[in-house]
Amino acid sequence: MISSNVSAQNADKELILSQIETLFDGMRAGDSAAVSKVFTRNATMQSIFKNREGETVISSGSLQNFKNAVGTPHEQVWDERVANIQINVDGEMAVAWVPYSFYLGKDFSHCGVNSFQFAKTAEGWKAISIVDTRRRTNCAEDL
Repeated sequence: MISSNVSAQNADKELILSQIETLFDGMRAGDSAAVSKVFTRNATMQSIFKNREGETVISSGSLQNFKNAVGTPHEQVWDERVANIQINVDGEMAVAWVPYSFYLGKDFSHCGVNSFQFAKTAEGWKAISIVDTRRRTNCAEDL
């Protein structure tokens, strides 16, 4: 029984990892349709960062605005590089901890961690929420 549960969890983790890769490949390609396939219709997006005064800010964003931004032509590739992804699954829920460095073209912009919450739906694993941190210092090298 334990080995079948481990096998199912590993398969789920691979499917979730594939969704994460689809998101970042879609961002690099400017493909909002590919990005859309990763999310549920009502997924939420938030960012946590420090403002210039050093105060913590929690900012909510619109999934539709994000998809529109991805699909709007821009001069530089949006290259979000990830490493050391950790995925935990419990039944129909999963959490992915995804450290990243974000580049505009070849220029470093910022880094942080994406915390994805996924649900196993009739269409497969879909992101229901992303919360990310953003900073310009204390970043991992060469993600």
